[in-house]
Parts: sequence; structure tokens; C-alpha cells
Amino acid sequence: MAKSMTKGQIVDHLANKVGTTKKQANEFLTTFVDLTYKQAKNEFVIPGLGKVSVGKRKARMGRNPQTGAAIKIPASKVLKFKFAKAAKDAVIK
Repeated sequence: MAKSMTKGQIVDHLANKVGTTKKQANEFLTTFVDLTYKQAKNEFVIPGLGKVSVGKRKARMGRNPQTGAAIKIPASKVLKFKFAKAAKDAVIK
């Protein structure tokens, strides 16, 4: 399996593709990621890629895998990402 791209490789690719400097591409990427973090609670849609949102997980009973004892797992918030149909179709053929 191929290695995933590093941030530097992504910045380099964006700079070459758009025709800007690496510094500008890095600033764009950092700003975009920060915007995604801030807007996730409001369901942030990235057109053609997917949707970032915050979900709620209910409290539930679980088991300690070492002892088998029942434990209560508290309610929590989780970050979700749902891929767009276009992204799924482009990757999974």
C-alpha cells in the first residue's frame, strides 16, 4: 500500500497546480483547516468531498476486556465525517 502524503507534499502539489508559492499554499491549507475546526459544530460541507459534523453518543454499558466487569461508559460528543457520493464514486469504482 502506498504511503499517505505529508503536509509538505500536499503544499508542494497545491502550489504547483495553482501556480502560487509554497508559502501561500501553506497559508491557504492552514486557514482552510482552521475554518473546518471552527465550523464543524454547524455541519461544515466541503463541496465534492463530504461533511464534517459533531455527533452525540449516548451513555451505555460496556465491559472491561481484561476483567469482564461491566462498566458505564458516559455520554460524549464525537467528530464525524461523511463522504459525498461524488467522492465515493471517484475512489471506489
